[in-house]
Amino acid sequence: MKRRVLSVVVTMAMVMGLAACGSKDTTTTENTTADTTTEAVAEEFNPDTDPDSKTIEEVRAANGDIAVESGITLGAVEKSLSNEFWRTLQSGYEQAQKVVNDAAGADLTIEVDATTDESDETGQQTMTENMTNQGVKALMVSPISDSNLTSAVENAQAAKIPVVNVNDGLIAAADYYVGPNAYQNGQLAAEWVSEKLGDQGDVAIVVGMAKAFAARERTAGFKDWITENKSKLNVVAEQNADWDRQKAKELAATWIQQNPDLKAIFCNNDDMALGVVEAVAESEADILVVGVDGIGEAYDSIRDGGLDATVDSFPYYMAQVATECTLRVLAGQEMPHVVATPQALIDDTNVDTDAAEIINWTDATYTAK
Repeated sequence: MKRRVLSVVVTMAMVMGLAACGSKDTTTTENTTADTTTEAVAEEFNPDTDPDSKTIEEVRAANGDIAVESGITLGAVEKSLSNEFWRTLQSGYEQAQKVVNDAAGADLTIEVDATTDESDETGQQTMTENMTNQGVKALMVSPISDSNLTSAVENAQAAKIPVVNVNDGLIAAADYYVGPNAYQNGQLAAEWVSEKLGDQGDVAIVVGMAKAFAARERTAGFKDWITENKSKLNVVAEQNADWDRQKAKELAATWIQQNPDLKAIFCNNDDMALGVVEAVAESEADILVVGVDGIGEAYDSIRDGGLDATVDSFPYYMAQVATECTLRVLAGQEMPHVVATPQALIDDTNVDTDAAEIINWTDATYTAK
């Protein structure tokens, strides 16, 4: 009997353990470009398995309201805003600022900066250093890799600025981590594909960037679900596409030609998945495509019959959870090392259900300090 990961809908109360390199050979089934240094970092700290993990509901139950100091500035550093996921995260920070100021009259400012592309590790480090030098009260950072912000984070901590690692990549040195369970992203996708295919058929995986913790965990979660459930799904291809839509499209086009029995492709994010959808449509093949992130374009594609499913990490609400946790830290509340954020498998059965309803969202209670 197969072990079910979760129900299709995952609410906040249920997310107990939760927290976006091309190769010359596109048919290779194993990724050989992984950075062993960043993998070692991930082994030291893995938010997906950290025992000091709580949901935001548990945090609220333990700590209650949040007294917010007036006039403070928080810094948020993201990846490229060309990706809708990061634009949505930015909107979440803007909403968090509004909610706090409306409730507490705190005059809170959240400054958001982002790179021009998903590979500008040095530029992202400079942004983080600049925010530290400008004297922000705390940092919320989503690194490109597991190592590019290490020194910037350590410098912030030396300046007594707490750092919250949001979503991805992974910073072992960060004070706190807020995000979804990336490993479970992959498990949810594998379970859904198995059910749709009657648990048999050739599948492929488009991996994001080897340096990114989420890419490795999402891929591992998908493959481990197959192994643990003795599934007859057969992974025939796996390769990096650097979170890039065009690279993913070209990769999928090659796979479709080389693997006529291919039945499903799992992509580590929605941007790549949408590129794969284009390749599948052009080939007129009957192949399921599943992404991760839950961006608006993915929802539209599901409605239009293109993309088949996405695992939504609800970045709009993730940013609000990150802001809330950061303000709790600044208020002196005792916080867990990891705060899990909600996620859910979205397909044509729930694509039109409001996200706030899916995750039972309510705003935190903020007061003036």
